[in-house]
Amino acid sequence: MSHTEIIGTIAAILTTTAFIPQALQVWRTRHTKDISLGMYAMFTTGVALWLAYGILLSSWPIIIANGITLLLAGTVLGMKLKFS
Repeated sequence: MSHTEIIGTIAAILTTTAFIPQALQVWRTRHTKDISLGMYAMFTTGVALWLAYGILLSSWPIIIANGITLLLAGTVLGMKLKFS
């Protein structure tokens, strides 16, 4: 694995798993008042577009990272809409 691939892999892991603590916190507390609906709506849309871009390029690293991120960010967005 090249240095470029290592950096990309670490970046994908960190940016993808960064949503796990937020999703767990909201799931446990059902508290979403301090989460910005606009930010999560725009972010989730952006991630969906990155996923589409990865699919168009047939780039599995982009597809996997953004598919997981879309699932996690979409979960937080869904809980924001449900619990607000």
